[in-house]
Amino acid sequence: MKTNSRFRNLYITSVGLLLGFFLFSSSITAKTTKHLLRDAKSTHGMVVSAHPLASQIGVDILKSGGNAVDAAVAVGFSLGVLEPNASGLGGGGFLIVRMAKTGQTAFFDFREKAPGNATEDFFKLDSKGKQILDKRGLNPSAIGGKSIAVPGETAGLLAVLEKYGTMSREKVMIPAIQLASKGVAVSEKLGSLLMEHFEMLDLFPETAAIYLEDGFPKEAGDIIRNPDLAKTLRLIAKKGKDGFYKGEVAKSIVNAVHADGGVMTLNDLADYSVSVRGVLKGHYRGFEIITVPPSSSGGAHLIELLNIMENFDLKKMGLNSADYIHAWSEAMKLVYADRAKFMGDIDFVNIPLEALISKVYATKQFKRINMTLSNLQVEPGDPWAEESGSTTHFSVVDSEQNLVACTKTINHFFGSGITAPGTGVLLNDEMDDFSKNPGEPNSIAANKRPLSSMSPTIIFKDGKPFASLGTPGGKRIITTLALIISSLIDFEMDIQSAIEAPKFNQYQNGDLKMESRIPTIIQSALEKKGHVLSIRKPFDLYFGGAQGITINHKTGEYHGGADPRRDGIARGY
Repeated sequence: MKTNSRFRNLYITSVGLLLGFFLFSSSITAKTTKHLLRDAKSTHGMVVSAHPLASQIGVDILKSGGNAVDAAVAVGFSLGVLEPNASGLGGGGFLIVRMAKTGQTAFFDFREKAPGNATEDFFKLDSKGKQILDKRGLNPSAIGGKSIAVPGETAGLLAVLEKYGTMSREKVMIPAIQLASKGVAVSEKLGSLLMEHFEMLDLFPETAAIYLEDGFPKEAGDIIRNPDLAKTLRLIAKKGKDGFYKGEVAKSIVNAVHADGGVMTLNDLADYSVSVRGVLKGHYRGFEIITVPPSSSGGAHLIELLNIMENFDLKKMGLNSADYIHAWSEAMKLVYADRAKFMGDIDFVNIPLEALISKVYATKQFKRINMTLSNLQVEPGDPWAEESGSTTHFSVVDSEQNLVACTKTINHFFGSGITAPGTGVLLNDEMDDFSKNPGEPNSIAANKRPLSSMSPTIIFKDGKPFASLGTPGGKRIITTLALIISSLIDFEMDIQSAIEAPKFNQYQNGDLKMESRIPTIIQSALEKKGHVLSIRKPFDLYFGGAQGITINHKTGEYHGGADPRRDGIARGY
């Protein structure tokens, strides 16, 4: 094991060590951040993200005259440096923005795309339908060159800045550039992830040079410097989208992908475009839910799940009672069955979207639930009978109540493991989000976006913004968000309490997974209903890392909540 821990307990003064750009607490250590007050209240602006420095960067942008979009873009670029395990220039994401003056709401889809040379049989399967490993014994859809889809983050963040921001690229990108250049401290959570993924990181020399030291993972308190990434960020600040998708950065990305068996081309990068789509709208007990359409499966099935649960008197059942958890888990099964059957990139497949988010269909799904016994054989519903004709998250609100909710990712922690030489850009492994079986809605196709569950969401009450929220967590994003929304609305919890409340998840099949804070007497009652339980840690990273903001229109107060399952912190002014 590594014994050189000279930075392990180093106090990090953000002004002196990281940014002259903003003021921050001058005595935070990697050892103590988990004990910080997570939530915050304010009346002028609020930023909640998975890293305290990113949240403070956003607040300082607001203080200096920027709007919520300016702050969000600054936070987005900075998180790619501060949380390289979860997102960055090599990935993509979804963003919803609501502008107060016009009431306009827009969705920016900057999800990655399959390379133009990708085909349905891009990943080979054996006779049992199991993916064949590469010569290194690795899963080629999750590690290495073939796993890399065309990144969308740079294009997406710049597109929303150009459309709704007020500041220049140079202004909002200064913090990220300085962080990459001067270095960021490894938190305890990042240190544990570096250790967990050490073998993969060590496979790729460019990546190992950044995240390992003397052949071992960097530890909590050590400093990660990425001057190549700072150079790439400067190019983007100067040249815009072309600084990433054309020229030396693009060439390095394509060469790195090809060197490890991938098929991405310079044209794939040069032709990448952001899709600006209409939002999905649903309603839950009088609140309007504004969320994301496909290529996210998250928004549609979040609405479907809430529509099903609206048929239950959850408050009467009691939070986290056996009936409460049983009802949710049975509804979750139905939703995941529909997700697997119907969802894909809406530009490529026909989806019964109107039906999936309808109250009529949800009522039919509700009637399939047996409250006495768990259903172990769950099939999809038939939404076509009702049809008439989507990691890390951050939320921002400014003094005018412009709102941004953004979820972005490189897929698995540390993505493909490949860093493009000379760029500092750690590339995604989003090709793993496609189905490997031909002929399915989410099968691989050239220039197609893989299915996602990312679901940045904004909630309104009586036409006024009530909340901005989202979470990482893969397919569990859908259920975690629904539980948080229910806690806010059904049980009138504050945002921090709703985020911290015990979480559970049930896929179409398999165990009912829950945090150990659910009492054993409830666990026993669920087992009597036929559930097979899998008990996780009290605050388990498995259930994501939600970040959210609520607005109290009576007091004018913003309340930001951050998830202790990650390094999140709310900052306001």
